[in-house]
Amino acid sequence: MCLILIAYRCHPGYPLLIAANRDEFHDRPTAPLAFWDDAPHLMAGRDLKEGGTWLGMTRAGRFAALTNYRDPARTLPNAPSRGRLVSDYLQGGEPARVYLDRLAPRASAYNGFNLLLGDEEGLHYYANHASEPRVLEPGLYGLSNHLLDTPWPKLKRGRLLLRQLLDRQPNPTPDDLLQLLVDRTPAPDAELPRTGVPLEWERWLSPIFITAPGYGTRSSTVLLVDDRGCARLVEVTWPEASRREFQVDWPPPDRRAGQSA
Repeated sequence: MCLILIAYRCHPGYPLLIAANRDEFHDRPTAPLAFWDDAPHLMAGRDLKEGGTWLGMTRAGRFAALTNYRDPARTLPNAPSRGRLVSDYLQGGEPARVYLDRLAPRASAYNGFNLLLGDEEGLHYYANHASEPRVLEPGLYGLSNHLLDTPWPKLKRGRLLLRQLLDRQPNPTPDDLLQLLVDRTPAPDAELPRTGVPLEWERWLSPIFITAPGYGTRSSTVLLVDDRGCARLVEVTWPEASRREFQVDWPPPDRRAGQSA
């Protein structure tokens, strides 16, 4: 997952809106969004190489998403799978803050990551290249392959497009959010970050929707949670543009406590 746009408790009627692109090598085997056979309460795509996922949710109101932190100079060989951090949380039952507190002392064993977790207590963020886990206040956020709200061009553009959408649309739809995720506007060279990859790759990686040799946006996913607890998760996989959609009714916060799914 290389771009996650988040509107958290800042739009009337929708306490949580997520729009996210997963960028990956074309030859990495992937299963599309579905309920998992070995965890029927969990819906997510699946990385068939390592068994984890990049974004998913459960029937009981748990949500998680992950991006890699891009730093080629600090790559650890044989590090554990970062995608397992998402699936392990979603398959477990402990609160997000407890999960992150337990993860933090061993997080340096992983290559760089950003982890976003949601439960009945709120929305939580942790990066193993930053400091302590924290609870996010209501607001509009962006997360790419650096720390939360690092002002890379694609992140700034994505947040602007999301803000404009929410300002003009009282009832945003999955298609509204999916439309902003296919924006292919490149950044000018003067605005490109320097992340340790060649300049040509910085250019290829700069749009919201990436098309590069052997690499690019493999899926676009949106999550809409309304104030009645209806959660809609929609995924479009690329390049075939196939679409999958699931809807569940999340229990209200006072009924989620103690549920393990």
